[in-house]
Amino acid sequence: MSRTFDIVVIGGGMAGFSAAAELAKTHKVCVVEREPQAGYHSTGRSAATFVPSYGPPAIQALARASEAFFEAAPNDFAAAPLLSPRGEVMMIGPGDEAHMAEGEALGLRPLPLDELKHMVPLIKTDALIAALSDDHARDLDVDLLLQGYMKLFRARGGTVATNAEVTGFTRHYGAWQVQTSDGDLSTGMVVNAAGAWATTIAGLAKAQTIEITPKRRSAVLLDLPESAGVDEWPLCFGAGETFYFKPMGGKLMLSPADATPVEPHDAWADDMALAEAVEKFHKVIDFEVTHIGHTWGGLRSFAKDGNPVAGFDDEVDNFFWLAGQGGYGIQTAPALSRLCAALIDGRQIPDDIAAQGLEPTTISPARFGN
Repeated sequence: MSRTFDIVVIGGGMAGFSAAAELAKTHKVCVVEREPQAGYHSTGRSAATFVPSYGPPAIQALARASEAFFEAAPNDFAAAPLLSPRGEVMMIGPGDEAHMAEGEALGLRPLPLDELKHMVPLIKTDALIAALSDDHARDLDVDLLLQGYMKLFRARGGTVATNAEVTGFTRHYGAWQVQTSDGDLSTGMVVNAAGAWATTIAGLAKAQTIEITPKRRSAVLLDLPESAGVDEWPLCFGAGETFYFKPMGGKLMLSPADATPVEPHDAWADDMALAEAVEKFHKVIDFEVTHIGHTWGGLRSFAKDGNPVAGFDDEVDNFFWLAGQGGYGIQTAPALSRLCAALIDGRQIPDDIAAQGLEPTTISPARFGN
């Protein structure tokens, strides 16, 4: 392949490919991915849910600005709908009353416990004092979305380099030389969409020191009786996000909603955290878990203030951050990718994103200083 590009995007997950697809409209772009396949880490281990009321204000604004795309993606982007009905329920037990106001402030409606029992036949309503419902929450087909962006990227002439770990950077007459395990690339601009490895990549480039901290989240798939009708259950979570469960491929995914800081790595599940989740599950669901099925772990990467980092680096030229999505990167990808393309091209924030109240300074690398 050609080794010279206008832009090299480091990271072949949802953030990298969505931004690369937007940039490839007008630039020669290469996506560099250290793994053999795209979406191997956080993207491929997502809870696959669209909940625009979830997350800090900047995330909510980006999710709202992404909704129109999810609801009406072009047929040549995705052959099937990206969204499907699901719903979300906050389960409130004794001692969790304080969380009711938080849920109501997000627009969740009171859900009578007998209605919840109809939705989730195995729920122990006597273990709860109340429930709140987000009827707007939906399932999001992550694989279909990623494949759509990859197809769009390639159709626009983009290049993908897999099994290409970035090992260093040099500058030569103002251009970046990106050193990888598969050879060097020359480019005018680098986009750092490396997820859990974003701080490492920035260090190699002598860019700003912005701590992007990977946090592990564990999950397990449970087999429940066919009579339970699991496929129709909403996503249910404990008040305070202490655990959650949702249907996934005919089974029930259970997670302790853990967020343990770890080093960047190929994550695996925390067995102790899963055991605690099973204990909480037993308190609210009339089913005894006797067998632990497939388990996995994912990394959700955060900046210290919980907002994404999207913008040009303060210390080196033509180094652009796209990191720290904190587990919200799937549901914000359409808006965040367009925003990044606009910033890179020196254009104004797209009107539909600005209309959602996004304040650019809340996601800029400049907020961390030099």
